[in-house]
Amino acid sequence: MKTDTADQHWNAHWAGDVAEKWLIPEEDVSRWAKTLAPGSRVLDLGAGVGRHALALAQAGFEVTAFDAAPDGLAAIRAQNPDITTMQGRMDALSFDDAAFEHVLSWNVIYHGDETILLNTIQHVRRVLKPGGTFLLTMLSKRRLWIDREKLNGPQEISRNTWVFDEDMSDKRHPHYYCGAVEMLALFQGFEVLWMEDREHERPGSWHWHLILERQA
Repeated sequence: MKTDTADQHWNAHWAGDVAEKWLIPEEDVSRWAKTLAPGSRVLDLGAGVGRHALALAQAGFEVTAFDAAPDGLAAIRAQNPDITTMQGRMDALSFDDAAFEHVLSWNVIYHGDETILLNTIQHVRRVLKPGGTFLLTMLSKRRLWIDREKLNGPQEISRNTWVFDEDMSDKRHPHYYCGAVEMLALFQGFEVLWMEDREHERPGSWHWHLILERQA
């Protein structure tokens, strides 16, 4: 069963009117970017319509925007044709080893089951230069019980991977939720530089926020 299917929802979303929140860079990303060496090679994994890729490019970084949704990538090219864009699957990155000095993946890599997630992490580690950083978010299990009460038809289709009967939401596609110990076990070959579990814009929208360093 294919589980990394949320791009179907998001591609349709990017083809319509895009809410302003999807165009404004996250403060965590802006703060992280200020710590990076000028001109660094950065992969925006799951770039959407480019709120981070465009800002990073404007700040002088060499950015590659990667996504499975073609309409999002088209929106990026329309804003800045100089940004490199690539369509593909996050668990099968075709870049060379150590191709990037830093990787960003905001609200992306938990869209799939544990196999998809582990393969994606392995690829990120491969394409990231030793000593490079990986800024990402993951769904927290503090959110799971809230989603199970609020959303229709909760079903655990495999370990920690849930779908919901919500036609208008990407939650009808598989999402992976994890606690701290489970999450840290996933990221073999990385050292944690920062880790925080907090809500996003809505009450109950708990996500892990991490900056990891790729070990040699």
